[in-house]
Amino acid sequence: MFRHLPLSFALSLATGLAAAIAAPLAFAQNYPGSKPVTLIVPFSAGGPTDVLARTLGHSMQSALGGTVIVDNTPGAGGTIGINKVAKAQADGHTLLVMHIGFSTAPALYKSLPYNTQGDFEPVGLIADVPMTLIAAKKFAPNTFPELASYVKANKAKVTLANAGIGSASHLCGLLFQSALEADLTTVPYKGTAPAMNDILGGQVDLLCDQTTNTTGQIKSDKVKAYGVTTKTPVASLPALKPLAQQGLKDFEVAVWHGLWAPKGTPKPVVDKLVAALKAALKDEGLKKRLADLGTEPVADAKAAPDALRTHATAEINKWGPIVKKAGVYAD
Repeated sequence: MFRHLPLSFALSLATGLAAAIAAPLAFAQNYPGSKPVTLIVPFSAGGPTDVLARTLGHSMQSALGGTVIVDNTPGAGGTIGINKVAKAQADGHTLLVMHIGFSTAPALYKSLPYNTQGDFEPVGLIADVPMTLIAAKKFAPNTFPELASYVKANKAKVTLANAGIGSASHLCGLLFQSALEADLTTVPYKGTAPAMNDILGGQVDLLCDQTTNTTGQIKSDKVKAYGVTTKTPVASLPALKPLAQQGLKDFEVAVWHGLWAPKGTPKPVVDKLVAALKAALKDEGLKKRLADLGTEPVADAKAAPDALRTHATAEINKWGPIVKKAGVYAD
């Protein structure tokens, strides 16, 4: 390779190449160092994705050997926070925790400030979270059959909250309205927490939200609960029947969550993040916390870059036509 080059230049070039190869490895060995790893949650504090991220971050700290913090960056259905990660320095210190909305945004928004499939390095899936259909305590229907009849007879009066266009609660709400063939008055919020506050206060009627945010409210009898969106009951809410068994045939929504880094993050760093993710998902404390919230971590094979990449692409292809058919678009 260096046959026709001066010896000093060849040695210098070889040294430079070796240093370039060794630099990412050395960086990964010291990563994360004294700088904290920030998990960007593109929704308000207190919401289901925030709860999951904080639980994950706590368990990842020991595996990474550094501090993990959560930064809530809500707005525009999560796209502001997603873009913050896309534009962040690719050093593994800024990561994204996002759910199914990552894959629906391309259909919901006419243009995005980031490339969904080109601006991120997938780390792995975290959990699949069931959803529940709940209502304010003062809302008249007490059972799902009563709710179905009431909604059909009072379409214009019923208000359906969501955490913003493109959120998991928005998608569940779309499917719910489609299943009952009823267009309700939807009320978007900037995150799940404020939507839940208004459900608790009785300012809005209905909300379809993740068990990570509703289980505590249901168990403490602060809301009415009509069913879960899984085909089988949820372990933490055994008395709550699946909506698919109460008249909404084939009604099923599970909200997956994933972990991403900015594109260009060195592979050795991504590998270290994957290892930390896998270790965190095996942590008994995390498992118990998620079980209390009505969910569980994904299998080890899904906590990997290829699994998240394949799943996110499949979800883009699945939800794109559904969102477009509903005629819902965001600015």
